[in-house]
Amino acid sequence: MMKWPRASGILAHPTSFPGPFGIGDLGAPTLCFLDYLTTARQSLWQVLPLGPTGYGDSPYASLSAFAGNPLLISPERLGEEGLLPASARASVPNFPTDRVDYGGVINWKMGLLRRSHEHFRTHIYGALRKDYEEFCDAQASWLDDYALFAALKSAHEGNAWVHWEESERHRQPAALASARSRLADDVAFHMYLQFLFFRQWRAVRDAARERGIWIVGDLAIFVAHDSADVWAHPELFQLDEHGWPTVVAGVPPDYFSATGQRWGNPLYRWDVLEQTGQSWWIERVRQALTLEDFIRLDHFRGFHAYWEVPAACETAVEGHWVPGPGESFFEAIRCALGDIPFIAEDLGQITPGVRALRKRLGYPTMKVLQFAFSGNARSSHLPHNFAKDTVVYTGTHDNDTTRGWFETRGAAERAHVLRYLECEPDEVVWKLIRAALASTANLAVISLQDALDLDSEARMNFPSRPDHNWEWRFTADQLTPDIAKRLAGYASLFGR
Repeated sequence: MMKWPRASGILAHPTSFPGPFGIGDLGAPTLCFLDYLTTARQSLWQVLPLGPTGYGDSPYASLSAFAGNPLLISPERLGEEGLLPASARASVPNFPTDRVDYGGVINWKMGLLRRSHEHFRTHIYGALRKDYEEFCDAQASWLDDYALFAALKSAHEGNAWVHWEESERHRQPAALASARSRLADDVAFHMYLQFLFFRQWRAVRDAARERGIWIVGDLAIFVAHDSADVWAHPELFQLDEHGWPTVVAGVPPDYFSATGQRWGNPLYRWDVLEQTGQSWWIERVRQALTLEDFIRLDHFRGFHAYWEVPAACETAVEGHWVPGPGESFFEAIRCALGDIPFIAEDLGQITPGVRALRKRLGYPTMKVLQFAFSGNARSSHLPHNFAKDTVVYTGTHDNDTTRGWFETRGAAERAHVLRYLECEPDEVVWKLIRAALASTANLAVISLQDALDLDSEARMNFPSRPDHNWEWRFTADQLTPDIAKRLAGYASLFGR
């Protein structure tokens, strides 16, 4: 069982980083952020899932559970390695600096990356070409399927795989062989993008290690229906004969929505996964460990029991709980990979059975201070009730910023917050940060929006809103020395 450090850090997804290319990337802005964390005496950097995003731009609805997001590839790093001529970076659209315009960024950046691939294909040989070939060989178990999936999706104008020709939907060998030949250039392009992403991420992770910073990743329990994983392994999911889900994932009515959340992800056939010894999951976790040091296991309660919604239903109200794979699932992973530094995201309707499973496995629990002020002094989200095996957050990517949250509370809840924190309204955000860092929780994570004391305009995601999520970006001048000094002072004061 792992011994967890007493540490603190910042939640900030790389897409939010500053820079001239319309979206944060793995170049100089990331290194500057790591340097800022060092100045602020923070030893954790938490990110959202890093996979390629599809419709809605959500990192929780990735086109692959194994691939990286090519939009995070740094054009500057490509230039430094001779993989992109300077002329290709000379004309950059006037992108907004405070948000990601995904449509504009995708069109421009994918064109840029195609120029890089053409340059690589015709001009790059020697060690770098050898590195690429070794990467493709080492990652072939998922990369071959993903690259073909991405090429076919492009050939079908972005349509989901269930709308492709029947022979391609059902992966008939002759159809796949024909597609690999017909789309060979595009398949190679997508393999190249993955080579670039993992090469650049490895440099970022090395830089984090040099600075004594652990990366906290995020592993979503479910995968998107329109993904290489479901297309390549339909036997692992509850689908009908045409490839459509028969039941989908979600959660019942809760804090965020009166009708629950119908996520729409296909549900696993846990019996089939168990027959394989959980091999697909083992490889997924193995891949995650190449990207990060700790893994936030999203929707941990789904491994004990998950909310199953008939696919024909428009909301999650009609769903019901179904037993999950339980402890045997984690034992299979432990036997294959050893003790995994999982953090259990155990928010929502948590039963005694879920709590008992987490404790038996020895994983830390999650607490969110924004959930603490219901008027009940015994709330498990209040700092005075924490156990050490806890990761405390001011708020998550699904919450409003703390400033926005406080300003929209009712009078009774606001009064409780001010009484608990012993502060005036304009001090709430930093008093809440102080409470998180002062708590007995081993790990404390502050969203960057809260460290910057921003209002609701900086919110990352609205769970019930279908679009214009995941867009927030900050500018370099917002990372002031005063904020770093304050964080560093609290880290020293509270032994983090």
